[in-house]
Amino acid sequence: MMHSVRKKNRGRLILLQLALFLLLAMLLQGCVLTKIVTVPMRLGAAVISIIPVAGNTAHDAIDEAAEAVDEIPL
Repeated sequence: MMHSVRKKNRGRLILLQLALFLLLAMLLQGCVLTKIVTVPMRLGAAVISIIPVAGNTAHDAIDEAAEAVDEIPL
């Protein structure tokens, strides 16, 4: 009896691992991968733009870098 429970759990574990692998493969395709990188850059640029003198210049530079990352063909 204990042997059949272990086999059932092992099958579920393998199925769960396969589903997790497929989910990660779908999420890490080009567009999603670049968005994972550029969204924090854009948020940082928005926060930096508050700084009175150099804020807008830094924001523009970071925004250009984020655009360049978005253009990477993945």
